[in-house]
Amino acid sequence: MLRHLFGFLILGLSISIGSNSIAQKTVNSDEQRNALLIQKAEQGDMNAQYNLGMAYMRKDKLSSDDIIKMTKWFEMAAVQGHESAQFFLGLIYMTGEDNIYQDSLKAQEWLEKAAEQGNTSALFVLGNMYSKGDGVKQNLAKAEELYEKAAEQGLPIDQHRLARMYEKGESVAQDYEKARKWYEKAAAQGDSAAQFNLGSLYYMGQGVRQDYAKAKEWFEKAAEQGAVAGQFSLALLYYNGEGVRQDYGKAKEWYEKAAGQGDAFAQLNLGVLYHNGEGVRQDYAIAKEWYGKACDNGLQKGCDYYKDLNQKGY
Repeated sequence: MLRHLFGFLILGLSISIGSNSIAQKTVNSDEQRNALLIQKAEQGDMNAQYNLGMAYMRKDKLSSDDIIKMTKWFEMAAVQGHESAQFFLGLIYMTGEDNIYQDSLKAQEWLEKAAEQGNTSALFVLGNMYSKGDGVKQNLAKAEELYEKAAEQGLPIDQHRLARMYEKGESVAQDYEKARKWYEKAAAQGDSAAQFNLGSLYYMGQGVRQDYAKAKEWFEKAAEQGAVAGQFSLALLYYNGEGVRQDYGKAKEWYEKAAGQGDAFAQLNLGVLYHNGEGVRQDYAIAKEWYGKACDNGLQKGCDYYKDLNQKGY
């Protein structure tokens, strides 16, 4: 924020002549745009009504009057069938905002309308309501049905979310096979987190036959997209020779990528490679450097190893 403000101060100094007129034109342009939006909204344009509601929602601080106006515009759009307006209106009634009283029945009504149009966020929120019995009678089967409907829309973020729920047993019964199914769908669409989690299922043998080669395949896909967890796990496979031929050089390569993104465990393990001379020339000074980075990132073992080498004069 300070850097952004500083940039504007520099700009003001460098083009002081005429800068006020530029700012005034911007203000006038915004005012004209807002006036046109309000005019269209008052004429019944549901998209303009929704956009006005969103303009209030994006404000850093909302007054009681702002909340009333935001709710009014969302409701006008929602009545006309605007899916996202229905969803946000449902959230407002679900949580209660200042002088908009919490109303579980209205929340359910608007969320269901959005869900009927395929709004995946509404489906998940409704699923959570049924899972917890929040404003509705608890119904775990109904919750699972709603989660599945959301994931079936095909968005990898929703497929990954459902897979995670099945893996952890959150809001649904734990089911590793279903977790694998939905991770696979999201992973096939390039979701790096799903790729890593799918690799983890194969590594642990959860919902599938344990298969280090398969784990390596999915860890590598995630790692190549820059996922730190994938990079670290792939390095570990190469270090231990699980699913691949043991290769300390490859382990170092992937540890370095994860360490470069601040992963403390990768930094610690890089230190171990240099400490032991595994895949690299033994170098206590470099080992100490990586231990120090791990320590700085909150890993106690890194602090201990750093202290040990420091006491030995390295």
